[in-house]
Amino acid sequence: MSRAGAFGERHGQFLRQVDTPPSMITRLPRGIKLAVTETRNETPVPGLSGRFTREEAYLVSLKLRDYTECECWERGRCVIKSDIRAGATYLYDLERDPQYVINKPYHSIFFYLTRSALDDIAGQAIGSRISGLLYQPGVGVDDLVIRHLGSSLMQALHRPEEANQLFVDHTMIAVTAHIAQDYGRRSRRVKLTRGGLAPRQTRLACQKIESDLSGRLSMAQIAAEFDLSVSHFSRAFRVSTGLPPHQWLLRQRVKVAQQLMTIRDLPLAEIAISAGFAHQSHFTRVFSSLVGVSPAAWRREMRRSGKNES
Repeated sequence: MSRAGAFGERHGQFLRQVDTPPSMITRLPRGIKLAVTETRNETPVPGLSGRFTREEAYLVSLKLRDYTECECWERGRCVIKSDIRAGATYLYDLERDPQYVINKPYHSIFFYLTRSALDDIAGQAIGSRISGLLYQPGVGVDDLVIRHLGSSLMQALHRPEEANQLFVDHTMIAVTAHIAQDYGRRSRRVKLTRGGLAPRQTRLACQKIESDLSGRLSMAQIAAEFDLSVSHFSRAFRVSTGLPPHQWLLRQRVKVAQQLMTIRDLPLAEIAISAGFAHQSHFTRVFSSLVGVSPAAWRREMRRSGKNES
């Protein structure tokens, strides 16, 4: 699992944190990157935050802790002082030089979205490019989609060895498409293709994903095989298979594990690694969620059924 070390360091410097915050990235074609990081500090150094390099990009922040009387700055001056509530989403334009006063403990998730990524994904996902995002500096919104997607990435940030790149890519693309659609200023219309993959493409895509059960392949690498954008491939794959790529991969892992449990008397820890899971507890959680019983219970039932048949 690739980690966005440079982005984490950059965000840590912005908040003057000693430790580098955990971060992950999604790589899109043409060198475009999306990133997510979790920032948390119980004993921050009081004062005005650092600065990001001004660029055509946005930060989307999901606040996970109340923060009273927060001073939000843009272009070197305070624009608003307000109470931040846990669960609210805030947008920051890096071209406006956002800062805020740090004087109490904080906990947030930040999504880093470049303007080019928003433009590309908006064109594929909603058929319209955007010329920027509409937001009110320092004013949060109750965005259930960002709250859900942010929560889904928490485990990946805390346990990167268990996450697969397809899941991170899928979630980051969903965040970007949502932000573009709900906050973007629309400009020119572009043609949107809504169909799924051709049968041969579907078969090849499934073979490509299945060839690396560990999930190290990125969505961009797979989409490039078919000369498609990441968002177009993700949507088309779901139309063709009924599942997003990362969910299809998890089900393939479970199928491989079931095959191993029926033909060989291997330890569950060894089966977990062979099927692409990070370790046995990761295997147990995913298997139980998809099958409804633990791997051990499933294997016992298969053995009982085999004895009854004989």
